[in-house]
Amino acid sequence: MSHHVVFLERDSIKVKVRRPNFEHTYEEYAHTAPDQIVPHLQQATVAIINKVQLSDEILAQLPNLKMIAVTATGYDGIDISACRKRGITVANIRHYAHHTVPEHVFAMVLALRRNLLAYRQEIETGAWQKSEQFCLFTHHITELYGSTMGIVGEGAIGQGTAVIARGFGMRVLFAYHPSPKKKDVVLTPFDQVLAESDILSLHCPLTPATRDLIGIDELRSMKRSALLINTARGGLVNEAALVQALDEGLIAGAGVDVLTVEPPANGNPLLDLRRPNFILTPHVAWASNEATQSLADQLIDNIEAWAAGKPQNAVT
Repeated sequence: MSHHVVFLERDSIKVKVRRPNFEHTYEEYAHTAPDQIVPHLQQATVAIINKVQLSDEILAQLPNLKMIAVTATGYDGIDISACRKRGITVANIRHYAHHTVPEHVFAMVLALRRNLLAYRQEIETGAWQKSEQFCLFTHHITELYGSTMGIVGEGAIGQGTAVIARGFGMRVLFAYHPSPKKKDVVLTPFDQVLAESDILSLHCPLTPATRDLIGIDELRSMKRSALLINTARGGLVNEAALVQALDEGLIAGAGVDVLTVEPPANGNPLLDLRRPNFILTPHVAWASNEATQSLADQLIDNIEAWAAGKPQNAVT
């Protein structure tokens, strides 16, 4: 059987993507607007997507579609129950960013704990140049050794973050939330992790149970000296609550790589923050050259495995 493969968001991957090794026709689009989804996929048996939303209503208009290959780990934009009902296989990407995301986490952590942004501002305003001694002691610098890192999500990225944390001599707590996973890891009650963590790093999927996982009540229960790091999904953190927490000094700082709506074309409260204790990056924690190529290779591996009748990384 010949398949028709359609890549709806080719510009979402910056590296070479090989073609599948089975008989097929192929189309790709740099990006696809919501009203273009059905026309672009009308003849597709295989859809390659990133952030495109595939609802039950849209899937009902695509009778030829048999497989959805997601170019990411998260698949919250796809109606999974509708795919199951229609016999559509959905496969995602796994274990490709377990080095690059933890490295980004600690790039943020180190910059915040050592106040690098604040010290850079001091140099730009000439404070060091006017100092009467060789160094400038205007901002606190705190070591990671001996502090506690709380991690929500004990998958490959959460585990990778824990490895680096332990390398710094940190104590690691994996949070028991929203439900325990059957893995060889000790879980700690979520409330205890919030209260004891010097750094809280989020690495869990966005689901109805985890949306607004971190709101104002959770931020109030954290140490005032704590940092919040989110490189997972924007909807895990209530953004208005985070602004309030930083304004009121409820936590010491935050590093964020993801927002609730991306790109934030219509604004976002976090875009307006200009603080040395807040870092915002444009959803690039995953995007090292090495990780992106691994993703692209696994993407086609998933499609080829499905076509051969041996699906891998399937979520349906």
